[in-house]
Amino acid sequence: MRIGHVIGKITMHTQEDALHGGRWLMVNPVDTDQLNHCIESPPTLTSQPSLVVYDNIGAGAGDVIGFVEGAEATAPFDNPTPIDAISLAIFDTLHYVAPTD
Repeated sequence: MRIGHVIGKITMHTQEDALHGGRWLMVNPVDTDQLNHCIESPPTLTSQPSLVVYDNIGAGAGDVIGFVEGAEATAPFDNPTPIDAISLAIFDTLHYVAPTD
């Protein structure tokens, strides 16, 4: 799972029937050094590109979410579904301690 900051939503004219009831969000992934502060203040842009994430849990602009990509993103669906990323969690707080060597 990766963590990202929702910076907006995307409106589509037409979408796959299997995706009915969800929305599309534009998400900036959060770098490791921003994890402990991304809830209180919006993180700055990272070196990672923004991506489009399918959301059916109600996240919105300004939220910090957990999301997965690839084959794991299609796991919640009964039939093959054409998505690359899906939101799994909306975080209220985060506390990250870097592993020591």
